[in-house]
Amino acid sequence: MTLTDPDTDFTTQREIPDNLVPDLTGVNAFTTDAVAASVVRAHAPWAWGRAEALGAKVWDPRVLKAARDAQRFTPELRTLDRLGHEVYDVDFHPAYHELMALGFGSGTHSLAWTATEPGGHAARAVLSYLWNQVDGSTACPVGMAYASIPVLRDQPELAAFARAVEAEGYDAADVPVEQKSAATIGYFMTEKHGGSDLRANVTVARPVGRRGPGERYLVNGHKWFASVPMADGYLTVAHTEGGVSCLFVPRRLPDGDLNRIRVNRLKDKLGNRANASSEIEYHDAEALLVGEEGRGISTILSSAEYTRLDFAVGSAGLMRAALSQALHHNDHRSAFGAPLSQLPIQAPVLADLALEWAGAAHLGFRVARAEDHRGDVSERLVSRLLTPVAKFWNCRRVAGVTEEVMQSIGGNAYIEEHPCPRYYREAPLNAIWEGTSNMMVMDVGRVLAREPKAIEPVLDEIRPAAAGHPLVAAALAEIEELVLAPEQTTRYLVTRIALAAQAALLLEHAPTAVAEAFVASRLGTGWGPGYGTLRGVDFEAVIDFARLS
Repeated sequence: MTLTDPDTDFTTQREIPDNLVPDLTGVNAFTTDAVAASVVRAHAPWAWGRAEALGAKVWDPRVLKAARDAQRFTPELRTLDRLGHEVYDVDFHPAYHELMALGFGSGTHSLAWTATEPGGHAARAVLSYLWNQVDGSTACPVGMAYASIPVLRDQPELAAFARAVEAEGYDAADVPVEQKSAATIGYFMTEKHGGSDLRANVTVARPVGRRGPGERYLVNGHKWFASVPMADGYLTVAHTEGGVSCLFVPRRLPDGDLNRIRVNRLKDKLGNRANASSEIEYHDAEALLVGEEGRGISTILSSAEYTRLDFAVGSAGLMRAALSQALHHNDHRSAFGAPLSQLPIQAPVLADLALEWAGAAHLGFRVARAEDHRGDVSERLVSRLLTPVAKFWNCRRVAGVTEEVMQSIGGNAYIEEHPCPRYYREAPLNAIWEGTSNMMVMDVGRVLAREPKAIEPVLDEIRPAAAGHPLVAAALAEIEELVLAPEQTTRYLVTRIALAAQAALLLEHAPTAVAEAFVASRLGTGWGPGYGTLRGVDFEAVIDFARLS
């Protein structure tokens, strides 16, 4: 490009460099991702084609536009139709339905339960990791469907609904589920005064006739956070004669009538805006009891293990999306005679962000692999302990990553046409929904109090790394001392477990430069509190590991 002088109408000799950064498009987010590709290659090679197909959509311009439009044109609630009949319908922009069709059509919600080959949870975790790079709003119904399937399968009366939820497809029709090719499901749990304490709920359910699993009940009460109100059915909790119980509430009854559920309003949320979250009331809503009366909390917690895993993996995916934008921009943009990614002031920032992503991704995928081996006692304990650890740590870290990425790009990342504002608004949600950070710490404490040996399989995975790395050994010794008093479980202990587990995973699976940099920074001294304070690190090797290539 050259500069033209309007007064003399001649072109000067001074060349103006083309320093504009094109959009990140046309790159396969799976095949170019060193961590995700290694997981599928090692644990679910049969899913390569499926992951590759979804990976091709992540940076597809049409999909990027759909993700942006779905957030810009938010859902609208219609309580009445033209004639005044109650409909409680939510109108979505077509982009939302396009995203739902792609996410559910890719099996992102159900592959873990429908796969006939080993490694279904690992493969499904990679799909979720990719989908969270596309859109967090639709990742919510995807994750709820994933978590609900084993609960639905366990109740014989809901077997047909379970098959509809498992289906790889999306059917937006608001008709009884028997008339649909596929179904979605929501979770209606928390109430305005109880929040995360489900035992404090006041919603009640009484049997229509006989009591017991699979029998009909009528539900009365309210739910303060009810996401996906246009789902075909909802899992909810209510007090019965036997205690807090889990129930399944269909949106429409078999005759086509709406169930007696009022949607009072939609939440005006900071992020996740394309996902309709509502406040609802039950007025003798028809429901089926799921499991035994009084076992509702344990039923929901068995489901929550999967939603929490999904948030841990999804947070790693959101980090990956933000990091991909940062690396793309900093590799294409130049200043002071070099690409930004090579500048001594910027390279430590990008390398630090790359380490954060690598640790989060490996930790999330490790928990997913444990789900594939639930018959193994050690793997079951790994899942039980590392699920809340990963949910706590990954979801806490993603907000800082998205903010630092915006800084690494500059003002262009603060403009709504860029994906980064969407990532930034989405990030805090992951640490709040499906159990806040403090709830995860409390859960770790409960595990250590009830099953003290649950920590042993996790520590056994750290010990080989500790043998050759004094910083890992010191962290291991500290953890072993702290777990002797589980009633004193704090964020500090959970943080140390998370970092030590990540260090061990990276030392086993990542290039030496990446693993050593992680250990030295996360378990050593002189790092933080912000990103970019790394010292004595091969920045280029770490950054190159994270590049989409």
